[in-house]
Amino acid sequence: MPTRFQLFFLFLLLPFPALAGTQWQELDTVRNGAIQFARQQSAAQPGTVSVTAIPLDPRLRLSSCQAIDFFIPTGTRLWGNSNIGARCNAPSPWTVYIPVTVSITSEVVFAARPLGPGQTVTEADILLKNEDITQFASGVITDPRQALGKTTTIGVAAGYPLRLDMLRAAYVILQGQSVKILARGQGFQVNAEGKALTNATAGQIVSVRSGSGQIIKGTAREGGIVEVPF
Repeated sequence: MPTRFQLFFLFLLLPFPALAGTQWQELDTVRNGAIQFARQQSAAQPGTVSVTAIPLDPRLRLSSCQAIDFFIPTGTRLWGNSNIGARCNAPSPWTVYIPVTVSITSEVVFAARPLGPGQTVTEADILLKNEDITQFASGVITDPRQALGKTTTIGVAAGYPLRLDMLRAAYVILQGQSVKILARGQGFQVNAEGKALTNATAGQIVSVRSGSGQIIKGTAREGGIVEVPF
């Protein structure tokens, strides 16, 4: 029968991983869980999402966790180089942050030729390329429908990606234009003529001077119509 000293000596000879297997959290599990969580949170993005993360420092010791809670740290956006938080509540609480890189490949709308300020964008003016949209400024356009028919607010060089803040909807009413004022109420409708005092896109509020000189505000519609609630 082994003596107490012999048993203690055999214990020391056991390989460390055999002792740590049930004591420390598997770091690859934390890393892979963070990657999967980032993919789920980015699933609604327009394009193909790719998430990578470098292995955690093997010297890191985290107590084995029954259920790991992954989260996006406050003020963090899953865009390019980012972080995912991993939290354990039991049996021993801990929190760690995993650096991840989120890439989103999608079509990006570029200017096919120079565009001047106030120019209406047509199909001949745009070029589509597959790019990682996380490498561009916020608001880059990925759907051509967001650009076609819009008017540039600034000049855009050829080969430059279009952003939402570079474009506005085309005016449906121009300042000084004669418009039809359409006042609707329950069970009745009144038509009148007026003159627009400002430019307006569809759905914008526009000021109109009626034939009697009264200033009226209404909603701009296509066809030179201004709807006034009554």
